[in-house]
Amino acid sequence: MATPHRPVRSVLYIPGAKDRALHKARSLPVDAIIFDLEDAVAPAEKANARAILSAALAEGGYGARMKIVRINGLDTPWGAEDLGHFAAAKPDAILIPKVETVAQVAQVADALAAAGARDTEIWAMMETPAGILNANALAHAPGLTGFVLGTNDLAKELGCRFRADRLPMQVALQTCMLAARAAGIVCVDGVYNAFKDTDGLRAECEQGRDLGMDGKTLIHPAQVDIANEVFAPGTEEIDLARRQIEAFKVAEAAGEGVAVVDGKIVENLHVATATALLAKADAISALAELTDSEAS
Repeated sequence: MATPHRPVRSVLYIPGAKDRALHKARSLPVDAIIFDLEDAVAPAEKANARAILSAALAEGGYGARMKIVRINGLDTPWGAEDLGHFAAAKPDAILIPKVETVAQVAQVADALAAAGARDTEIWAMMETPAGILNANALAHAPGLTGFVLGTNDLAKELGCRFRADRLPMQVALQTCMLAARAAGIVCVDGVYNAFKDTDGLRAECEQGRDLGMDGKTLIHPAQVDIANEVFAPGTEEIDLARRQIEAFKVAEAAGEGVAVVDGKIVENLHVATATALLAKADAISALAELTDSEAS
């Protein structure tokens, strides 16, 4: 079983040019923040957004929240300068939009190495047909540690319709999940656009969780609590995991290879899943304690 990743249940997009939003993000109970220099910033404001975001990150105050900077595409007039500037700033991760080739990841990895920022992770937006079809190669690219599903752009590229069950997206979502799990990297679900529709958000979070996603990208602070709740192990799940592990230990001590809990067989694979679930719950608790101590 792989080492558990840091929690990324809630990953909130924040426009890089909005001082007020950058300030408010310091107090939100999010696991991670994507500071967006791409879609959320008009072309005329790109340089200004870079300066505003630089000042905010230098000021700090984001605590244990993972700090991810989404730069502009490397094929745009702003991408190279974004990359050079924020490689030196050393956020927790650089997020590359519209990733399709390993060469794009390598370009970012080279810039981070040149800036002495080898600990800065590289995340990739998976939002084009070519990117989805190359998911396995991208997931194994050196330095890449996370996928973010860009479902709005992907829907535009596919020409598919938005449905509550996301049936037209399932192949793409599951392809990214397969690649991410094969490589041992994070995979975060796309946004839910109707930010006032809490029932719809919960349903989509639950679907993403059931697919295996690590968390969900969000467009509004009002969505944070639901994402944090859905992508965290529940009390009943934690209790069952503990009972499965204990029952299997008793069975092993008796020379048996399986146990029974609540009328269901428990084998090695169930114990591995239960152990991973408890590790995730512990990581979430540790993050909450750290955030609380910073707030006080």
